[in-house]
Amino acid sequence: MKVLILGGTGEARALAEALTARGVPVISSLAGRVANPRLPVGEVRVGGFGGPAGLAEWLRDNHIDAVVDATHPFAERIGASAFEATTAAQVRLLRLQRPGWSESPGDDWHWVDSLDEAAANLPGERVFLTSGRQGLASFADNGQWFLARCVDPPEPPLPRRIEILLDRGPYTVDGETRLLRDHRIDVLVTKDSGGSMTAAKLTAARDLGIPVVVVRRPPRPAVPTVSEPGQAVDWVLP
Repeated sequence: MKVLILGGTGEARALAEALTARGVPVISSLAGRVANPRLPVGEVRVGGFGGPAGLAEWLRDNHIDAVVDATHPFAERIGASAFEATTAAQVRLLRLQRPGWSESPGDDWHWVDSLDEAAANLPGERVFLTSGRQGLASFADNGQWFLARCVDPPEPPLPRRIEILLDRGPYTVDGETRLLRDHRIDVLVTKDSGGSMTAAKLTAARDLGIPVVVVRRPPRPAVPTVSEPGQAVDWVLP
């Protein structure tokens, strides 16, 4: 049994650790978009495969028995590529995806289907962007003031009025509340990433009465899906 884990998420790292502890050879594949990623245990591969055909060939050449797609909920391209490649190579595929966020009493959420739609529907003038550095171009023509939090420095095009905050979670409710107050934020923009590492901003926004624009997750191929690393271990080792 040899397993390829796609993604650098917390769930991917937890799965790599659990499978390695059980003596299962694991190769973790990272996209390489983050300068200093948190590395999982075991063998790590960084970079693309050359599309679905390249991934299928790599799976055959490396004698992979199973693939777990544990990429970020918005990494739709690699999800589609993994589906095509595993189908071609006749390798089992599982999707490990954390549950999305859900609204609580007192929330003022506005759901949209894309960052472009979010940019066109901002109910405020001082915006906290937590949607990642690659999506900032969607807001380049907006006139609002933006605070954009990213792991790595973003590249143009960027909004004209923007402050960049380089930081990485996990975050606390107290810290997020101070951040929102200090920067006089009146609207938060986020993707529905799910998980607890970055959820504190949602609680802080609720407590302060700040509306939140939430980008829905893109559709994924219809494959077996679990939400916990332990469930993925059971799938790999039935």
